[in-house]
Amino acid sequence: MLTPSEQTRYQKHLNLPEWGLNGQLTIKKSRVLVVGAGGLGCPVLLYLAAAGVGRIGVVDPDIVDLSNLQRQVLYTTSDVGQSKAKAAVAHLQRLNPDLRFDTHAQALDSTNARALIDAYDVVVDCTDNFSVRYLVNDWCVTLNKPFVYGAIHRFEGQVAIFNAELADGQRGPTYRCVFPENPSQMEIPNCAETGVLGVLPGVIGTYQATEVLKLLTGIGEPLTDKLLMTDLLSHTSRTIRIRRRADAVEMARQGIADRQKPESKAGEAPKKITARSLADRLEQGESIFLLDVREREEYDLCHLDGAVLIPVGMIAATAAADRKRIPTDVPVVIYCHHGIRSANVANYLYTQGGYTNLYNLEGGINAWAQQIEPEMATY
Repeated sequence: MLTPSEQTRYQKHLNLPEWGLNGQLTIKKSRVLVVGAGGLGCPVLLYLAAAGVGRIGVVDPDIVDLSNLQRQVLYTTSDVGQSKAKAAVAHLQRLNPDLRFDTHAQALDSTNARALIDAYDVVVDCTDNFSVRYLVNDWCVTLNKPFVYGAIHRFEGQVAIFNAELADGQRGPTYRCVFPENPSQMEIPNCAETGVLGVLPGVIGTYQATEVLKLLTGIGEPLTDKLLMTDLLSHTSRTIRIRRRADAVEMARQGIADRQKPESKAGEAPKKITARSLADRLEQGESIFLLDVREREEYDLCHLDGAVLIPVGMIAATAAADRKRIPTDVPVVIYCHHGIRSANVANYLYTQGGYTNLYNLEGGINAWAQQIEPEMATY
């Protein structure tokens, strides 16, 4: 039953005939795992906590950055530098202290995905990482769990519910039914390059939260076999019907199996290097090739002395046509703004073979400016 304070808190829900007491009790007993506490995760978490979802898990390994606050409205300036998962839970507990929150300040990966996903009724995909998204899909399909998908790009967004149980008892389409193959890291647009309208994740995340609540309570027509696409610039939305592939389960199982295969290529995988360690090695006169993979305007604003600029979009063509431009006989330190694009480039070059000397600058040039060269222009 609901306590007197819960009856007061959720009165507007209780007044809805479609929802009522049974709906609120169902929500109270539900367990939802939110993967990603960024732009999409913030509105999802806020509205699920406000609605009274009894147990909410938050998975995110990142820390709050000042550049997040343009769209990640769960955080404040005082949270900068703090764990997103921990900061999110702290704010949510103040919003609704009666709920149980599980803090997972770690990345969802092949070592923990099964256990985490199996502990919840519904998973909400709020990540911007394609590898994690396919991991969520594959384990949800394997464990017969539904997951609510959301994605954003510039001014556009998508929402759907994948692998949900349909009225006929069958399972609905999966993410791989729509997008069978994981794109390479070099094909994935990065928000640091393309940008994103700050309110867009708020809109799409709110749609996701709505679909979670519809799915749990059984009200309305959830997006279990449809993909919703929204464009905020033109203020248009449309839905397309999607179907489950006959080999959906096999595709998911193969995806899991592929992740469990041992790494077959020889050589040393890319390593991380801190700004302080790089500065010390440069000061000692070590020969290091600095590769800047940002865009020209970013490079012109600030860069490391002697760095060679090859933007992400040019890496594949350059690596194939002129490997000598990126040496193999000295350490190659790759950097971008915060270390995300450069990590993708390092992994890409490693898979091409011949590159066993790669380092990714942790925190990118932003970390260098903060720790080594405070007079450097930042953005």
